[in-house]
Amino acid sequence: MTDVQILWNTIRQKQTIDTNDEDVSLFDAEDDAGKRSKSNIKHPLASFFHLFFRAAAVLVYLLCDVFSNGFIAGMVAIILLLSCDFWTVKNISGRLMVGLRWWNQVDDDGRSHWVFESRKGSGKQQSSSDSEARVFWLGLVVCPALWVVLAFSALISFKVKWLPVVLMGVVLQGANLYGYVRCKVGAKTSLKNVATNYFGRQFLKQALSKEEES
Repeated sequence: MTDVQILWNTIRQKQTIDTNDEDVSLFDAEDDAGKRSKSNIKHPLASFFHLFFRAAAVLVYLLCDVFSNGFIAGMVAIILLLSCDFWTVKNISGRLMVGLRWWNQVDDDGRSHWVFESRKGSGKQQSSSDSEARVFWLGLVVCPALWVVLAFSALISFKVKWLPVVLMGVVLQGANLYGYVRCKVGAKTSLKNVATNYFGRQFLKQALSKEEES
């Protein structure tokens, strides 16, 4: 057995020992195969509104100047859609679609604490499906990225009046993305280490496959 194979087996054994929470597809989507129900969307209403509010906010921003010259009406509509999206994703779709939730609580001493929770695995049938997990993470990642692109576009095109609205989209949707990634990887786990470990696993897989082919 080569050194690369020994190192790969060691990493796999460590992951088997250390994993306690229910797997939710994110960085290690390929490792989740077979552990989550492959059935269709189990929460269609939550899945719909998970994408509807954030997609509608982007569309209203892009089409506002085309169909209307009213800045105030467009700004209010976008802010309302972003607010509805933030509340829906934080309180409903994350809990139903992937079994994750995060919130802030204040203890008896008046200190604020951020709590990140992941549903524990059990022998019961999972309440969410693999399709829902993919829809959840796709919407959670793509839309904040779009708002970042729109923010740079607003700066380059000197749309100063729209810049606060775009930044609100970045902040609200970015906050949900950050919160759920922390739920997935664990509140005390470094996101940099998670990404490094993921790409390290991909490199080892490619090295093993090339070695087996040769």
